[in-house]
Amino acid sequence: MTRERKKYDKSLAVIFAGLTLLLLVLAFTNKNFFEWAYERHQNQLSWYLRPLFFLPFCYFAYKRSWAGLLGTLFLLLTSMFWFPKPDSISEQAKRFLEMEKEYLSGDWGFAKVLMSSLVPISLTALAAAFWKRSLWFGLSVIVFIAIAKMIWSVMFGGEAGKSIFVPAILGLVICIILIYMGFRKIEKKKKE
Repeated sequence: MTRERKKYDKSLAVIFAGLTLLLLVLAFTNKNFFEWAYERHQNQLSWYLRPLFFLPFCYFAYKRSWAGLLGTLFLLLTSMFWFPKPDSISEQAKRFLEMEKEYLSGDWGFAKVLMSSLVPISLTALAAAFWKRSLWFGLSVIVFIAIAKMIWSVMFGGEAGKSIFVPAILGLVICIILIYMGFRKIEKKKKE
């Protein structure tokens, strides 16, 4: 990272962290915003897009850019409502989304907080892996995240939880291939 960019990295990171926090507070305190965002989250294009955010996330961890990491997380959260509300949605996806909506808007006891803490913990582990430039640890964390998401989806959504399998598996395969290739290319370039 150039000295000029490094100078602004932490300031931009604080801005993205603030925007992310603001978005989360808005989503959990403003019912109208939550409903508006959730209508758009039904568009399955966002389901296929979301796993691809691992690519810039891992890249910015490798480059040790706090602004890049937090900016990617902010974009990841907003990607839930980038697409318009779909005209139609499969019954299985609709049931899964209703479960997810109830999960997020229901009571948050200790068990739910503990289980949900796996999200920031796994993202921190992923960032740490690529920050330390450990390809195999990073890819292992990505596989863990995808499998954990699929298990969680079936545990809480039953048969409807399987509706995320295709986007999750496709995203996982694409990410593993591109991260592996990108990591090797960057490492090779550094050695030259």
